[in-house]
Amino acid sequence: MISGKALLLIDIQYDFLEGGALEVNEASQIVPPILSIAGNFSCIIATQDWHPPDHKSFASSHSGKQPYDLIQWKGREEILWPDHCVQKTKGAEIHPDILALNPVLVVKKGADPETDSYSAFFDNHREQKTPLAGWLAEKKITELTIAGLATDFCVKYSVLDALSLGYSVEVFSAGCRGVNRTPGASEQALEEMKIAGAEIR
Repeated sequence: MISGKALLLIDIQYDFLEGGALEVNEASQIVPPILSIAGNFSCIIATQDWHPPDHKSFASSHSGKQPYDLIQWKGREEILWPDHCVQKTKGAEIHPDILALNPVLVVKKGADPETDSYSAFFDNHREQKTPLAGWLAEKKITELTIAGLATDFCVKYSVLDALSLGYSVEVFSAGCRGVNRTPGASEQALEEMKIAGAEIR
């Protein structure tokens, strides 16, 4: 039986953990807090970055570019990343403790090589949508608690899109860590989510 609320866990994958291709500082520290609240949810959903090896968000796909360079991409400025979460590699695998929670749905995103996809709901240009919103509507889920990686990118965009779609959203901040390319980026992202209507706890 699935209640009207769900725990949505964003991109808790090896390449974002310590030692991964796109390491998020202290990333593994989010797992115990998430496990401590998981029992409160009858519905757990995970997302999974799932890039082809030639994805255009990789610096390696652009001659002369380095990771974290900025480019203009389809009319907006975007960041180039190290190759990460390549389909069917170890780095793309979800943390085993998260898989052990038996998520009822795993949403793969970023599979189109021509567009990046931070959010659990849409790609960065809103040209395509994932199956998530349709699935949530079918299950009559209207409340989301969101945690995962990274606070200032995939978590933030998932939260903002969820709010724009009318979901009630709580951000479990102990279960989030950020890339923090600039100092304070995670705190700024949490404030942005709060202003947009999310509850931060």
